[in-house]
Amino acid sequence: MACKISNSMFICLGPSQRPIRSQTIAIHSSTASICHLKWDNLLVKGINHRKGIIPLRRNKVIQAVAVPVRPSSADSADSAEYRKQLAETYGFRQIGEPLPDNVTLKDVIDTLPRKVFEIDDVKAWTSVLISVTSYALGIFMISKAPWYLLPLAWAWTGTAITGFFVIGHDCAHKSFSKNKLLEDIVGTLAFLPLIYPYEPWRFKHDRHHAKTNMLSEDTAWHPVWEKEFETSPFLRKAIMFGYGPFRPWMSIAHWLIWHFDLNKFRPNEVKRVKISLACVFAFMAIGWPLIIYKTGIMGWIKFWLMPWLGYHFWMSTFTMVHHTAPHIPFKHSDEWNAAQAQLNGTVHCDYPRWIEVLCHDINVHIPHHVSSRIPSYNLRAAHKSIQENWGPYLNEATWNWRLMKTIMTVCHVYDKEQNYIGFDELAPNEASPITFLKRVMPDYA
Repeated sequence: MACKISNSMFICLGPSQRPIRSQTIAIHSSTASICHLKWDNLLVKGINHRKGIIPLRRNKVIQAVAVPVRPSSADSADSAEYRKQLAETYGFRQIGEPLPDNVTLKDVIDTLPRKVFEIDDVKAWTSVLISVTSYALGIFMISKAPWYLLPLAWAWTGTAITGFFVIGHDCAHKSFSKNKLLEDIVGTLAFLPLIYPYEPWRFKHDRHHAKTNMLSEDTAWHPVWEKEFETSPFLRKAIMFGYGPFRPWMSIAHWLIWHFDLNKFRPNEVKRVKISLACVFAFMAIGWPLIIYKTGIMGWIKFWLMPWLGYHFWMSTFTMVHHTAPHIPFKHSDEWNAAQAQLNGTVHCDYPRWIEVLCHDINVHIPHHVSSRIPSYNLRAAHKSIQENWGPYLNEATWNWRLMKTIMTVCHVYDKEQNYIGFDELAPNEASPITFLKRVMPDYA
């Protein structure tokens, strides 16, 4: 067996294998190929996390495995097979071909049927009925369930109340009703049980859509900066726990950091932000004491806190699955391409059907990023159209353990070449939260 060094990667070869060169793939307008990705590095990273291999610091030798050479773009059959291997490694159903530079977001939108943009009041209010009914059923289940069935009741209720968020989400995108005042009222009311201020979230979320997967500018999650990671041992450990074991609840930190500080908003936004904050604080000042008065502090935990934590599980999970994968890059503004970010950099993920019904198909996320004006009840029709016209470029998955394990143990610190570097590669002696996840999380796909 021979071993060779390739771009700081130590590759071990069997006696019958040729040396494997690390290949950087560039996008050209005439040829679809991945921008600035080292595909062999990506596959090594995925295999390492599945086998529990802990890489050393970046500048040292890394334990690696032999990987297939990235085929030339001319050999489409081999390229498809390579993406298939990568998809299997990361827990995806399909990893899409890179979208050519000359495709614009307007080109994609123009292929959608006009009917998917139509607002239907009956369907919109049916979604409200579904959420209110399922939430009421959840509260009833909590009130009647013995202690050992409470986790199931909380899971149902937390999922049901996530539907409230999706209704407010449609209102914020002006896809719930033709009456814009009604949308603001419904959106504000839908967010109140979540103690989420509607207008602050709307302003920040609009920027997420305008700057999806753009470094610094995207107001949803983005990779950790290496300089941030190296600030102090305490912060480093906090970041490891936050982007590791606690990642399914990291939206709580996002909620606190982004939505209550008036300094984070433009002067023309502050008035509406203050109104939303006043509504949230009024709900807390009136609603919480009433719950405690009627049911006690344990009742507040049972009926409000636990379903709220369930909502944040879905808020965090949907957000990270939609936009986080080892092969999906975050880019600086001068490199960013809207069509690539929205179509090629957003993930469609199928969940158990009851979750999709209660959450109003928020998981059908690619068409929502192609155009946020598509109502939630039309997302499936829009996705079908996108599959027919742009199917080879889509990233698709079915929710599974391997997908979550990949995100939580690999997708950490920003790196221009590899997209992400794991915490355990940068600080192997301090990465116990990540090695713990690699050890205990199942690898089923």
